[in-house]
Order: sequence, then C-alpha cells, then structure tokens
Amino acid sequence: MLYQMHELGRAWMAPFTYWAEANARMFSARDSWLSAIPGAARIAADNELLHRIGKDYEKPAFCIHAVKVAGHDVPVVEKVVAEKPFCRLLRFKRYTDDVANIKDMKSDPTVLVVAPLSGHHATLLRDTVRTLLPDHKVYVTDWIDARMVPKELGTFSLDDYVAYVKDFIREIGADKLHVVSVCQPTVPVLAAVSLMAARGEATPRSLVMMGGPIDTRESPTAVNNLATQKPLWWFESNVIHTVPANYPGSGRLVYPGFLQHAGFMAMNPERHFESHWDFYQDLLKGDMEDAAAHRRFYDEYNAVLDMPARYYLDTVRIVFQEHLLPRGLWDVAGERVHPAAIRDTALMTIEGELDDISGEGQTRAAHKLCTGVAERDREHFTVPGAGHYGIFSGRRWREQVYPKVRGFIAAHAASGAKPTTGKRPPMVAGKAPKARR
Repeated sequence: MLYQMHELGRAWMAPFTYWAEANARMFSARDSWLSAIPGAARIAADNELLHRIGKDYEKPAFCIHAVKVAGHDVPVVEKVVAEKPFCRLLRFKRYTDDVANIKDMKSDPTVLVVAPLSGHHATLLRDTVRTLLPDHKVYVTDWIDARMVPKELGTFSLDDYVAYVKDFIREIGADKLHVVSVCQPTVPVLAAVSLMAARGEATPRSLVMMGGPIDTRESPTAVNNLATQKPLWWFESNVIHTVPANYPGSGRLVYPGFLQHAGFMAMNPERHFESHWDFYQDLLKGDMEDAAAHRRFYDEYNAVLDMPARYYLDTVRIVFQEHLLPRGLWDVAGERVHPAAIRDTALMTIEGELDDISGEGQTRAAHKLCTGVAERDREHFTVPGAGHYGIFSGRRWREQVYPKVRGFIAAHAASGAKPTTGKRPPMVAGKAPKARR
C-alpha cells in the first residue's frame, strides 16, 4: 500500500503547493502591489521553497532547439525514429539551407547515446546531447516511465533491454555508428554488441563507455555494497510496489521513482539541505541568477520515473550480486555473452576520479573482457577531480572529456571498421573467455 499512500499524500499536498506557488508569484512580481509591502521578499521566498519541496516534478523537455555548427546557428528538431512499449528512439536532426553546411553535416559521424534507465529521465543527458550535436548526428534512447505503460503490454527485463539496444543499432545502421553509453547501460550495450559480433553481424565502429558497472568487484562503492549486503528477496519485498489505479500502468510491478528519489537524497542529505538553504538565501538577497541555476538542477534531479520490477531485480542480481558479465557466465535469451567476440569495434572507457557510484576500475574492466579488440583501438581516460555526473555533464565534460570523445570517434569514423566476415568468430560454444572469477 506504500505507493497508494504516497499518491494520497501527494494529492492532499497539491492544493497547498498551488497556493504556495501563487503566493510566491504575488509577493515577488514587480508589477504586483504586494511586492512593495514590508517583508514581501521573505514571504515570497518562504512560499517558493514550500512549493518546490511539495510539488510534483514532471519529465522535463530536452529543449534543444538550435546549435552552432561552423559558427552558424542551426535549427534542431526532435524526432521519434522508432517506438517500443518501454522506450522511444529519438533523433535530434539538424537543418540548414547553407550548401556547405549541408555537405559537412552529412559527413558527420552518427552517434547513439544510450541513456540510463536508473531513476532519472533521459533528459539528464541534455548537456551530453547538446555538446555532441555540433559535430555529430545524434540519436538518444528515451526510456518511458513504467507507470505509464499499460500492464497488458507485458514485462520488461534486462534481456529485453539488450534486445532493444540491438534493434536500435540495426535501425540506425551499425556500419557507420558510434555508441556512447552512460552509467548503467554500459552493461547491456556491451552484451548487445557482443551478441551481434558472435552472430557475425556488423557492429558499431566504436563504443564509448562512461562510468558504468561493468565489474562492480572493482573499488566497490556504497551503492555496490548495498546490493551485496542484502539478498534479492529483500529488494523484492521492500522496494517493489504496484502502480496505483490512477496511472495507465495500473497493476504493474515497479520500483517507484519516489523511493529511488528518497535513496538519492539519502546519499548526501547535508549537501541537499545546504543547497536548499542557499536557494532560500539567494531569493532573499535577490540573486536571481543563482536561484535560477538551483531551479534548473532540481527540476531535473527531482523528476524521476518508475523502473519495471523485473528489469530492476535482474540488474541487482546479474550486475551487482553475481557479476555474471565479468565472470563470463551471463546468458541473454539463451545465448552466452562473449565480449571477446568483439573485433571490429574500437573501445574507449571513461571514469571519474571521484565517482562514488561506479568506482575506479569498474568501467575500465571492459578492456579485460574485450580481448578481441586490437590494442591500437583501445583508450581509457580517468577524469581528474570528476564525480559521476561530471564525466557527462558540466564544465569537465565539455572541456576535458568531450574533446577526447570527439577525437576518438573522429579517428575511427575516418579509418572505418574492418569489414565483417559474416562468420562466427572462432570460439567454443558455451565457454567463456578467461576472466577473473
């Protein structure tokens, strides 16, 4: 009944949050006579803080309408290329009338950004997408909130995630594609490309894996420890709930977004408290620039989605508890995942020096598994001073990480992938490559 109680509390709070929002506007608007009375700034700040703490945060929009290409503003249109029950494949298509720009943009590398399905919406990668767009054709996986997916459309598992990635790669075309996976999807992306390679299918020209849990036995974090300290039944009993009747996915089992959000906040409660206190002080001082930055961050951070229960429990068991991928024991839909089968795809791994979600070495472990990738086609970068979010968003991403990613993609777009033989690589079926167990 926890989900139902949460919805009841949210409905009960709604009138108060609307009232607080109205008060905040009335006592802060320059053309309102109420803003001139003594103490108006404090009343407005009190009410806005109450509004933002109690409001319901909807999925934000990407809001990427234009980018600069070769010094010119180029319009960008967000298009749905493919749609599945739990995910949409988006393309951010650039348009121009300039003949030279058209020619240059047509030759730009194609990039698929696989966003994490781990609580936040794909818009968390807005900065990643916006930075990639001037130099690339960009596609993004836009995962759908599980509470919005009707129950009759079936379940969604980690195997299904892998299947989605394979389908999207085929939809775009692997021969000229570069895949960037951020955090959680590094595991299913590596599995998808491994299975495609083992079948003799064309694979992407390069994989860029950022801050992902390839092998969580390396430098385990608090997140990893929680998954190993509790048995799987504990997660099933304590975090899995049923979607209430007021959503299209009524009756579906999910890991609710509000519980995930509570977990995010509990990881650094002091930092969030200080952030809200600073926001309140900024409102009192009239520092609207810093206040606006706070709003932008928490509009994104507080917008969470429900994860399908089966997918979440699969991830806990396969990735964090049993470590099946690095141990060479993971079967997806009856096929063994052999990363060593990947030969025609370059590999780049990126980690943050101060990442407290995916510890040092967890992403780099992909190099130990992808033994078929030539040494000249490998690269690793540890970002000095960067936490988890800093490797794909913000100044460090734009100034330190992106130039390396752009160069890596450009090098392998220019050289091209080796032609696929159409034959299964020599490997004994059912046997995994040597790996640390």
